[in-house]
Amino acid sequence: MILKERGLRDRDFISTKEDLLFCVVGPYHPANRVISYLKYLPDPEGKWRKGKDRFKRIMRAYTIPSLLETFDFLKVSYPKYLFFSSVYNITMTAVPREYITKHFKPEEKLTRLFKKSHLDSLQRKVIRFVALLSELSGISVDDFGVTGSILLGIHNPVFSDMDITTYGVESSYAVKGALTGVCSTGNFGVGRFEEEKLRNWYINKTRNHPISLDEAERIYKRKWNIGAFEGTIFSVRPIKMEQELTEEYGDKAYHSAGTVTIQAVVVDSKDSIFLPAVYRVREVEVKEDVEADIEEVVSYEGLYDSLAEKGEEIEVNGKLEHVIDNRTGREYDRVLVGSPEGKGGEYIKPL
Repeated sequence: MILKERGLRDRDFISTKEDLLFCVVGPYHPANRVISYLKYLPDPEGKWRKGKDRFKRIMRAYTIPSLLETFDFLKVSYPKYLFFSSVYNITMTAVPREYITKHFKPEEKLTRLFKKSHLDSLQRKVIRFVALLSELSGISVDDFGVTGSILLGIHNPVFSDMDITTYGVESSYAVKGALTGVCSTGNFGVGRFEEEKLRNWYINKTRNHPISLDEAERIYKRKWNIGAFEGTIFSVRPIKMEQELTEEYGDKAYHSAGTVTIQAVVVDSKDSIFLPAVYRVREVEVKEDVEADIEEVVSYEGLYDSLAEKGEEIEVNGKLEHVIDNRTGREYDRVLVGSPEGKGGEYIKPL
């Protein structure tokens, strides 16, 4: 695949001068900062280690309440990593570029693992899994990466998961097709969660999100990108390439207009496998007495990606935002799920 200059991509990691480890969020960043969330920080008692260095995970779960806990920590200890965005009109974590000491790239890490002769058991499993996905999908191993603790070299083969990235729209959909097929058969050591893991997944999601057990089950059935390979939990995260992006940070401005609950019909879900997950919608029914021209639902909560296809109906609770396209002057509205203001109470549910 011919690349433009390698920018900062979703699921990359960066380290700071204080050895804080941030995960990059999405592809759009200010010129002088990188939007990201704090995931690991040095701790002598930490479970994650690299040589003599130990780290603890401060982002306990991929939820808005956990994210807000990192805000509280940074506010006290490292306020320079908090940033008010005049584009999104919210405070977020964004690392000034002058404080970045290293940029961790998932595809480069995976390439090194393929070339390395001495690997631990989890690294060998990553190689087998990616090679299998490559064979089944027809996609080059060069279009994959590995993120999370394995990317950072702080993983533990006993309890760490495998977080795989796949790059490009076409490649991502090919991998989705291959993984959906193999998970349904349970061949090659790839499968859905077994009974105990599945029960724990349901319980975890209902504790951390405003959904019932029945709704968690419906959502899980749509989740093509999580499962287990040879007993180890994996995730696969599709990421667009630079040349596939249609905008830059600041091209649009977003203004909060309160909270709404809507029902709508999905008319385009092709971008729902990426972060943010985007669903184009029509026939929107707003439950509140609010005038809005809602064209899309956008989620930064990973639980709600890949939930609905064209023609299906969804119910959404989230932050109503008025969007102004600074390039054309066009205005419309969207519903955002995964906002700090929502404090974990926002959702998307397939109906």
